[in-house]
Amino acid sequence: MSEHELDVLIPTRNRPAELATTLAGLAAQDFPGFGVVVSDQSDGDPGYDTPSAQTMVRVLRGAGCAVRLGRNLPRRGLAQQRAHLLARSEAKYVLYLDDDVWLEPGTLSRLHSAIEKLGCGLVGNAVQGLSYIDDYRPHELAPFEEWHGEPEPERITPDDPAWQRWTLHNAANPTHLANDLGLAAGDWVAYKIAWIGGCVLFDRAALVRAGGFEFWSELPAEHCGEDVLAQLRVLAEQGGAGILPSGAVHLEAPTTVVRRDVEAFEVVPH
Repeated sequence: MSEHELDVLIPTRNRPAELATTLAGLAAQDFPGFGVVVSDQSDGDPGYDTPSAQTMVRVLRGAGCAVRLGRNLPRRGLAQQRAHLLARSEAKYVLYLDDDVWLEPGTLSRLHSAIEKLGCGLVGNAVQGLSYIDDYRPHELAPFEEWHGEPEPERITPDDPAWQRWTLHNAANPTHLANDLGLAAGDWVAYKIAWIGGCVLFDRAALVRAGGFEFWSELPAEHCGEDVLAQLRVLAEQGGAGILPSGAVHLEAPTTVVRRDVEAFEVVPH
């Protein structure tokens, strides 16, 4: 179990090259002494067994980060994988980081500062698809709205206007939003979200109070949207925010979630 202020929890499957890149991003963070937990469900050898991934693990450990690597088989769904990771950490804050996301230096420190200052249940960096950097989408940026002060709890459903905030995170929209704000170096802005994919820092106690990912047993093994469901529950109880600028860059690898006919938030009440 963790004694760290912050643990990074990485679910991974069949992405050895991307996982090594994700670990490389973590190795460049300046946040002191965070932990890393990797849970692998690859069909073959675990992704962390490659020379490049092992090198990054050594770099992280050399910098004082506790890194734990393990398998979680047989596969019982994405929600169970996230529940498994949460059970392996007792840190005050847990960052769920997808295995195809690179974090620019300083991202962990910024997210930690944000959640401490805002006092909410979660904060996140929406991942940036930089292949879309020249694709400016003003109509998708229209729902943007800053939080002024601490985020308030919001109960969001697909029928609410707030649900349309999901478009803020398409393509390179987070990059364009940050550029439009013209933030000075070191500044950040909190904004209203529907949910965030790929890089979300939870107050662990808030996530556990909202049920964590224990709803996994109510879902078939093939499902998606488990992260959305957990976030909606935390947002309803303790509020949350997206943070700009985003330091999360999507590696734009092919998805490993092929079947998406069962959305967790459509099956399990929230």
